[in-house]
Amino acid sequence: MADPNETNQAKYTVHRFPAAGQDNPGYARSAAWVHAVSHGFHQHRRNEEFVAKTLASYAVDQRELTGVYVEGDVPQHSVGADVPVATYGTMRKPLNIGFGRQLESNLVTAVTVRGTHRRQGILRGMITADLEGAKDDGLAMAALTASEGTIYGRFGFGVATFERSIKVDTGPRFRVRGPMTGTVEVADPAVLLDIAPQIFERVQRATPGSIGRQEYYRLLASGSIGHDGQPDLAVRSALHYDAKGTVDGYVSYRFKGWDAKPFTMEVVDLVAGNDAAYLDLWRFLGSIDLIDVVTWNEAPVDDPLAWALEDPRCIDSSDVRDMLWLRILDVPAALAARHYPVTSKLVLQVSDTLGLAGGTWEIASDSGSATVRDVAGTDPDLSLDVSDLASIYLGSVSPVTLAAAGRIQVHAPGAAFAAQQLFAVERPAHCLTHF
Repeated sequence: MADPNETNQAKYTVHRFPAAGQDNPGYARSAAWVHAVSHGFHQHRRNEEFVAKTLASYAVDQRELTGVYVEGDVPQHSVGADVPVATYGTMRKPLNIGFGRQLESNLVTAVTVRGTHRRQGILRGMITADLEGAKDDGLAMAALTASEGTIYGRFGFGVATFERSIKVDTGPRFRVRGPMTGTVEVADPAVLLDIAPQIFERVQRATPGSIGRQEYYRLLASGSIGHDGQPDLAVRSALHYDAKGTVDGYVSYRFKGWDAKPFTMEVVDLVAGNDAAYLDLWRFLGSIDLIDVVTWNEAPVDDPLAWALEDPRCIDSSDVRDMLWLRILDVPAALAARHYPVTSKLVLQVSDTLGLAGGTWEIASDSGSATVRDVAGTDPDLSLDVSDLASIYLGSVSPVTLAAAGRIQVHAPGAAFAAQQLFAVERPAHCLTHF
């Protein structure tokens, strides 16, 4: 899996294997892989309970783990040869690509290369081999969330959704317009082990950019596991019930302690199956006694809360950042999978330095589905890199903006605006799921 242009491939061996729980003979290898990931992300060394819980959830997700190992002996006293010098994980989950359509995607996670083994072609080798394999398996899309913004563009990934951190003043100024449409009740966080996946499924069907969630999220939301592997006893939860008494939303949250001033409640997970439930859950958060501020690190950029508040300056927003990155593996399959809200015809010339998805394609939509044809040799309306096509795919990034930035070349007047209309989705794309 190392870069074929490198001459030192004999230094390493590559193993790909399914995540194994404690009752599996492959557990020790999987555990060493988890420790290598923790090292790569500068986390403290994980205890065995944390590793066991992590691998149990990985097994539910059917994660595939890749490790790159030093071939032969390692220097005396250094980390053993059984611990990989590079890691790479994948799982398959559905991606909402707009108007309720789902596209099975290859999710990339836990990518690390030990600092002492960089510049060896390891990262490029892992990514290209995995993307080629996913395409061979018939997948048209890969996705990841990036810890660094400069790495993945060169592999054809483009930013497709954004998120922001918010700090909401829930003092006397906090008032949400209109009446409650349902009711909110405090609940035992343990109920979220069963309820959270059901509610999130509704969000998944309704939200462009949403990725199917991994097992870890229901454990996190319920307080069954914290960042140290122990149960998080500080987590509390509340459920939203619609007018018929059906649960259609939840929030889990924790108090940051009496030493933190202003007194702050931190949202752990907030999932609402509809707009009314979302606002009602915020009404609840704003009503919690003795609390001055509510924070949330995964809030949408286009947040209806800001427009529902009588005083939108209650929200202090900061750190707007990229969230979901997409990588198109098969252009005609990805384009044909989408629903298009307008009748239009557009010719796209797509470049791809990895050679996976380049070509010239015509999209002909009928305000619904589209036919996609290979029209090699035809003059394009737009020329763009596969990473830029990934960015406009969910409608979060405007082709007009990318053209103004010099990333998209416009050959036909008005083509960038036509692409903006073509790739629009029914509501702002937002991904609530890190992986």
